[in-house]
Amino acid sequence: MEKYKRRIYEVIEVSSIGDASSRAYDVLMTTTVIVGLVPLTLKTDNFYTFVIEIITALILFVDYCARVYTADYKMGFKNIKAYIAYIFTPLAIFDLLSILPVIYLLFPIPSLRLLKLIRIFRVLKLVRYSKTMIVIANVVRKVKTQLIAVLILITIYIFVSAMLIFQLEPNLFESFFDALYWATISITTIGYGDIYPTTDIGRFITMISALMGVAVIALPSGMITAAYMNEISKKKSKYEL
Repeated sequence: MEKYKRRIYEVIEVSSIGDASSRAYDVLMTTTVIVGLVPLTLKTDNFYTFVIEIITALILFVDYCARVYTADYKMGFKNIKAYIAYIFTPLAIFDLLSILPVIYLLFPIPSLRLLKLIRIFRVLKLVRYSKTMIVIANVVRKVKTQLIAVLILITIYIFVSAMLIFQLEPNLFESFFDALYWATISITTIGYGDIYPTTDIGRFITMISALMGVAVIALPSGMITAAYMNEISKKKSKYEL
């Protein structure tokens, strides 16, 4: 029994060289995820989207059950805590969320309509089946602390600049949320032009926000690029050995 359980774990994980069954499973799950996103490209549901959703949800449900069943291998220890710990891991949570949209399909209650949008979480399942995505995920994990620090800094700046412009040009914004919107598109250097300051001080703040935006884009990009190159170098060294 344990031998079959181990084999199930090997198949559902990212395929290794020479494992045709695992490779076929990866292709099946990748196809399932991509096809399962098709209903999001249509305005209304029909018979075909219903069939797609049912089949997709069934495959994803079986995959989720198999991953929970083999969680002790994934977590590295064999007791009930391994299964509980796995269920609350980010990828396991996304796996569960990717199944939930079928509830709205079976019970089309207006209050459950939001569940349709949860289908987008299925994209995150592709991380498992792409070695490149796995590398990127590892890179983001390594620079997570720095990225969070940058995000906090950006958030603080957005709120400060929004409060400044909201007080300097109160007639320009109907609410503080509009000021936050302006601050966000300014610091990201998008500048749709639907909201723009008319006073000199307001334009000066906009200029500062645009300059800050250049740094905001460059700083995390540099950190991620450096970490990515480091990860690639490690993998090359591992293969050379």
